[in-house]
Amino acid sequence: MDALVQNLRFAARQLWRYPGFTVTVILTLALSIGANAAIFSIVNALILKSLPYSHPERMGTIYTRITGTRPADERHKVNGEQWELLRDNVPSLMSAVSSGRNSGVNLQSGSHVQYLQAGRISAHYLDVLGIHPVAGRNFSEAEDRVNGPKTAILSYGLWRNSFGSDRNILGQAILLKGEPYTVVGILPEGVTTPLNAELYTALQGSHKGEGSGTNFQAITRLRDGATWQQADAEINRAWSLRTQRYELENNPGAQVTYYSVPLQKGETATLRPQALTLMVAAGFILLIACANLAGLTLVRVLRRTPEVATRLALGASHWQIQKQLWVENLLLAVVGGMAGVATGFIALRGLLMLLPEHFLPVASVPLDGRVLAFTLLLSLLTSLLFGMLPALATRRFDLRSALASRAAVGGDRLRLRQALIVSEVALTVVLLAASGLLIRTLIHLQTLPPGFNPTGVMTARASLDDIRYHDPAAFQKLLRESTLAMQQIPGVQHAAVGLSLPYERSLIMGALPIRDGKEAGQKVTADETYITPGYFEALQVPVLSGRSFTEGDGPDAQRVAIVNQTFARKFFHGENPVGRYLDKDMMIVGVVGDVAIAPGVDTGAPITGEETVYIPAAQVPASLLSVVHAWFQPSWIVRTAGPVEGLTAQMQHALASVDPNIPFSGFYGMRDLLAKTLATQRVEVALLSAMAALALLLSAVGIFALVANIVAQKTREIGIRIALGSTVRQAMVHIGAPGVRASVLGLVLGLILCVGALRAMHSVLYGVGVYDVPTIFAVVLMLASVTLVATTVPTLRIARIDPAKTLREE
Repeated sequence: MDALVQNLRFAARQLWRYPGFTVTVILTLALSIGANAAIFSIVNALILKSLPYSHPERMGTIYTRITGTRPADERHKVNGEQWELLRDNVPSLMSAVSSGRNSGVNLQSGSHVQYLQAGRISAHYLDVLGIHPVAGRNFSEAEDRVNGPKTAILSYGLWRNSFGSDRNILGQAILLKGEPYTVVGILPEGVTTPLNAELYTALQGSHKGEGSGTNFQAITRLRDGATWQQADAEINRAWSLRTQRYELENNPGAQVTYYSVPLQKGETATLRPQALTLMVAAGFILLIACANLAGLTLVRVLRRTPEVATRLALGASHWQIQKQLWVENLLLAVVGGMAGVATGFIALRGLLMLLPEHFLPVASVPLDGRVLAFTLLLSLLTSLLFGMLPALATRRFDLRSALASRAAVGGDRLRLRQALIVSEVALTVVLLAASGLLIRTLIHLQTLPPGFNPTGVMTARASLDDIRYHDPAAFQKLLRESTLAMQQIPGVQHAAVGLSLPYERSLIMGALPIRDGKEAGQKVTADETYITPGYFEALQVPVLSGRSFTEGDGPDAQRVAIVNQTFARKFFHGENPVGRYLDKDMMIVGVVGDVAIAPGVDTGAPITGEETVYIPAAQVPASLLSVVHAWFQPSWIVRTAGPVEGLTAQMQHALASVDPNIPFSGFYGMRDLLAKTLATQRVEVALLSAMAALALLLSAVGIFALVANIVAQKTREIGIRIALGSTVRQAMVHIGAPGVRASVLGLVLGLILCVGALRAMHSVLYGVGVYDVPTIFAVVLMLASVTLVATTVPTLRIARIDPAKTLREE
């Protein structure tokens, strides 16, 4: 222990003696370990940390795997029929379903109306999660039936903030969605569900309406004594009829298998690949930092050759020397690790601020004990990696030559340091190329023709999940009078309402038949959205043939529809479909241009143009109104000639003049919607670009240190060369050559690594090839520029060398 304390004191004195080296090492460790700690916090929350429920390992969800005549596909939602079969015929599981996502609802309290995020859940949903209301109860099976009692469960935050923590609210009615709902339960403080809603209502699922499609998200809990294999067998038996019908109706010859997936894996499936990719990138940063630090430490050890030789001459053993060096490295790693924790905390806060709201399916991402243990392990690992080579280098000291002269740059040691530079430059090339491809992808997506004019457009969204607007007449009156009031706002040119906007996904309607012509009988799948007259004018979407909707397209008029260009091209083979019929009596009266929308189930592209059918809002049947508004919030759209002062307040006033109990939930410019659609790509670009920039900086520091050390150790040689006739330029080229050679070799090795590494990015690239020539050229140019600067700056010292002074010293 005394020896350890003595070594620690000596190490502290040595590090204090060379502040430049110490600060460089600590900053490098802080940045590299901090980046890893921040990213690992995300990975920990998404993948490693258990869900905050009782026995989460016994919880799951259900996936459908479809193979055969179509590319393999996996789905994780069920329809109403599957839900009932699951509930009644799979005894190994306690099962429940939810709407899969929140919906906006309006809560009225006196004259105050509050917009909330509500989740719709079946009976026993909270039981499956192991959550027991702090007051009241869960939904009963009777309340979860069609036309059952209207009941609600409040989150603790809503109960506290809106109802003053009044327990008497239990059993009382609140005015929700335009009708009274009885409060039956209050959730405990701090608990969360996969929906993370402020309020919950009974789902009341069935085969009809939304239950006719795969719109429900199932969660299950394995009962005591049962196994997942047993549960999967029961699910496949229960759903066998559904499987056969799917094969016959939709995809003859397909093989359909149902299987359970752990709930955590199912909840985080879409983000796991990105999180793991970023973890690999952060690992690259750590390897680059270790290579850089190993080079810096090796240089420092070589500069301490006289000191080491003297200690050896006085009787110290090689083991004692190595132990002292290990203690110094360990001290650096501990201090650097502490700085890394602080940096990671700051980086994590910045990362979470960068992410859009509700981007992560977890309630919080803390720097918990597992992250701190990971950081400690990382610090010890870096100490081992960057301290190994320098410590071992002391075993090769020749005592006699070390005492006789200054340390020189040996060929083996120079090659070792060059090899470290090669490795870090190669990893930097991979990160630069990957970030460059993502940047090119984002630029491509942002510059795709939107199909409309976003300039001067303001939109506002409101919830019509309200019993009053299940009546088509009241619904049409609200839309007509509110848009008319908005058109009276000075500066507004057009006003309209649409169920969805560009960059947004709408209803997916399947099995819509073409009634006449040579395509008669063909059933098509398309997005369907309702709009009011003036929608295309407000967005300036071109009408290519036929006409737009008018006020004459009312509920008693001929059913009409407008299709987009992609729909006409795909299903009518480029012929003009105006005058043709869909469904029973829906006549196509126009064709409009495509607008950019979010992807559907058959494409992973973040922005695409898909088959779309527009119908007049006045012709939406009453049976569809309640279903569609439980999932979607329509948007009011205004186009202005220029900036309008107080536009949002005037839009809210116009809506309130028709119904004061319908507040707008938010206002959005079209560029806001584009940014929301590309949120994942923006986050990937920001994080990977930051890591690539950090890797480039570390590589530049490594090259600079290599060349600077050569200049310092070859000062006498350089002076002699200049005295014998060599020019300063020739000396600079000679000294800088090792750094340039290492960079070139690293670049070549990095490009070879890119062949395999970039191929894995194929699924996230759009509009740019995996081996994109402009991106590769930019990487080469950037690395060449950094190498030039990193080798030139330290060689400028050569110009200050005095040959006469050097010869006198010799």
